[in-house]
Amino acid sequence: MPENNPSYALANPLSILLEKPPNDFQKADLLNIIEQRQIERITFHYTALDGRIKELKLPLTSRHQAELILAEGERVDGSSLFRGVVDTGLSDLYVVPEYKTAFLNPFDDCSLDFLCRFLTKDGERAPFALDNILERACRLFRDNTELDLYASGELEFYLIFERDPDIFALQNQVAYHEAAPFIKSGEILNEIVRYISKITGAVKYSHSEVGFINNIESDLDEIQGKTAEQLEVEFIPRPAEEMADILVLARWIIRNVAYQHGCVATFIPKIDERIAGSGLHFHMALKKGGKNIMTDSDGKLSESALRLIGGLCEYAGSLTAFGNMITSSYLRLSPDHEAPTHICWSDLSRSTLIRVPLGWSDLHNVAKKINPQEEADIDDIESRQTIELRSPDGSALIHLLLAGIVMAAEWAIKDNRSLELAEKFYVRENTFKDKNKLDNFPLLPSSCTESSQILIKKRNLYERDGIFPQSIIEYVAGLLKEEDVALVSQGLIYDVKKIMYKDIHRH
Repeated sequence: MPENNPSYALANPLSILLEKPPNDFQKADLLNIIEQRQIERITFHYTALDGRIKELKLPLTSRHQAELILAEGERVDGSSLFRGVVDTGLSDLYVVPEYKTAFLNPFDDCSLDFLCRFLTKDGERAPFALDNILERACRLFRDNTELDLYASGELEFYLIFERDPDIFALQNQVAYHEAAPFIKSGEILNEIVRYISKITGAVKYSHSEVGFINNIESDLDEIQGKTAEQLEVEFIPRPAEEMADILVLARWIIRNVAYQHGCVATFIPKIDERIAGSGLHFHMALKKGGKNIMTDSDGKLSESALRLIGGLCEYAGSLTAFGNMITSSYLRLSPDHEAPTHICWSDLSRSTLIRVPLGWSDLHNVAKKINPQEEADIDDIESRQTIELRSPDGSALIHLLLAGIVMAAEWAIKDNRSLELAEKFYVRENTFKDKNKLDNFPLLPSSCTESSQILIKKRNLYERDGIFPQSIIEYVAGLLKEEDVALVSQGLIYDVKKIMYKDIHRH
């Protein structure tokens, strides 16, 4: 977690109270918080196989009880949390709090909350737990490359609410970075960002996105006849394993804030076939010794950055198994709405799978160009260059997706073929002017079934070094196949609206 400054309104409240950063939190600190603030309960959170955050509430009546909970964790039924992977005969797991993740619950003033890790009866990290898979992948990457992979997510979603009178009405597909009074959800978005910032310190910015629907047409009473505004919260790069927890927690916060305001928040990839879908783009950066190494001294992409791009191209098709997990994912992957369809990369273009965005690589203190009266400079500014993977969406199992991305990066740094792939899949032409240029590159999968087949074919990319258990690969492949089978059995195959709204709260 980042440094905190008590003079700032969104600094971490626990860090202010304890006068130390979260990485230094110890059991005694947390017991002091419990007693000073008259905390009534500890709430454990953990990510289950369905990708959603779960919770266990533990009431506190004595210091001994609180100390025991913090020291030993609690027992849960793994066969329910990991249904289809954990056998009922060997189902008990420990959930143990990670102290640095402690936060004051914004929806429960009497609770001190933690993210937890799953341990087996032997006290080892449960090999099938999604966060533990990512932790193993990151450890392998660090051990084999002496680098760190940082990631940041762009979390897009629709906030759905009862229609207002048509005052300051918006038109479809023109809501990007709109402001009040045209956008009606600004105060709710501010509340979302306030809570996420205080807990994680990792929000970069928030804004309205392109999508807007004045009147949703659906068979679901939950959303029928309501208005939908597309919003985005983008995050500051953090170590990949930390970013996964941040994003899962952020989805939990967004849903809860929406619920408190009588709204619905959904992360589904497509809400209307004519309107922009919601993605979950990821920016990645390689660091060595804490320094970004994505650019050379002349500001151009470094060899390491090109290797990372090549690795993502090698893994791209199979990564959709973790990043595009429902049928409507493949309705979103359309060139008409700035979503990728082919495996390729370019500078700046939003039509390609991988984009190299502006990164202040050779520009610093640029505000002085607009404010010539400014005399002070910020010194020692490191490169902020990233590369962006644009295929994933809100149906993703985030920990598994990031684990797959880390495996792609590890392969890329070690294997020189990654540089060949980066050269092979580079788009030199302007695809906005001539979209046919993309036809020279391989297609991404076009369905859950195809994604499943590619995952099984390339499973060794993930199972090597014991990172992804076979049971997880088979579970995900089966889940994807069931998606398309359900379309036929439920008679939805030609009903686009029912496909889109089949499961608006997946993961």
